[in-house]
Amino acid sequence: MEFDLLIKGGFVVDGTGNPWFYADIGILDGRIVEISREIDADAKRIINAKGLIVSPGFIDIHSHSDLTLLINPSADSKVRQGITTEVIGNCGLSAAPIGRGNLDLLKSLWGSEAELVSWNWNTFDEYLKRLEERGVAVNVAPLVGHGTIRVAVMGVDNRDPTRNELEEMKNLVAEAMEAGAFGLSSGLVYLPGCYAKTQELIELCKVVAEYGGIYATHIRGERETILEALREAI
Repeated sequence: MEFDLLIKGGFVVDGTGNPWFYADIGILDGRIVEISREIDADAKRIINAKGLIVSPGFIDIHSHSDLTLLINPSADSKVRQGITTEVIGNCGLSAAPIGRGNLDLLKSLWGSEAELVSWNWNTFDEYLKRLEERGVAVNVAPLVGHGTIRVAVMGVDNRDPTRNELEEMKNLVAEAMEAGAFGLSSGLVYLPGCYAKTQELIELCKVVAEYGGIYATHIRGERETILEALREAI
C-alpha cells in the first residue's frame, strides 16, 4: 500500500486517556488507516516526527471567532496552536440571525470587528454558508446566541418579550438548530441577555432540547451571586 501521508516515529497521544506511545501513522484519502509501531511502506509524503507529539486536533470550546473566521479564514492563530475545531457563538452573541432592521444594533454589540465584514446574510443558515464559501481552515461547531435572538426580535429593550415575540424567538432558535447549530448560548451579564428572566431562557432551551442541543451560559453572576447564578443555569 502507498499512503498519501506517513508520519514516522512520533510520540502519539491519542486523546483516549491511554499512555503515550511511539508509532507511525499512515493516512490515505484524508483518513488514518494504520497506526503501528513501525510502518514499512511508501508514501507520497513522509513527515519525520521524531521527538514530536502527534495528537488529534484540539477543540477550542469557547471561541468568539464568528466574524474573525470570515476575515481570516486560514485561522492562523488557532491552527498554529493545534486547534482544529472551534465552538463559536458563545456568551449569547452569534453573528446570526439578524432579524428585521436590527443589524446596526447587532454590529454595535460586536464592536469594531463588525466593520470588517460585509454582513451579506440574514438567517443562521445563510451565515453558515458564508463560512463554507470562505473555506475556513478549522471545523466549526456553532451556537446560536440568545442575545442575538433577542436583538433580532426586540432590540435591546429592557422588558419581557410579549407572547408573540417569545414565539418568534423560539422559531428563530428552531431555524438555527435546523441549519446546524449545536445549541444555544447566553450571556447574562451583557446586553441584552441581562434583561432576560429565567423563564424566557427555559422556553428557548425547550426548543434546543427537541434537537438534542446544548445550553452554554456566561452566568448572571460570578462573585456574591454565583450560587444563585449557578442554580439558575442548572
